[in-house]
Amino acid sequence: MHKKSNTKNTGNGKKNIRLRDRRRSEIGNYFSATKLGDANVVVPIRRRGALKTVRLKRAAFANLLTKEGYKKVKITGVIESKDNRNFARQAILTKGALISTEAGNAIVINRPGREGMVTAKLA
Repeated sequence: MHKKSNTKNTGNGKKNIRLRDRRRSEIGNYFSATKLGDANVVVPIRRRGALKTVRLKRAAFANLLTKEGYKKVKITGVIESKDNRNFARQAILTKGALISTEAGNAIVINRPGREGMVTAKLA
């Protein structure tokens, strides 16, 4: 997945020769594209050392940070994504995405695919 390039040189002009390939345990997991849905769908994932975490596959609600505190609001759409402009078209939620909610436009401040929920603040 994320490997160092074979063609790059080191700082002194020598060719960079890899000692070994990455092991399976050193390579990260696939991108969990959290999409907009009718209800929040959370999938449990087993990680190294039998650690259990959750991934958010579908999101319908966001925890919105307001002046009074956090409020649960419904997400109505994805306006813009700084990661990829196609993510907004496909309604994929990532950190930094601009979403429209019932309370107004908001920015996602967490990583929904890693944490199992969407946390946002008013834009």
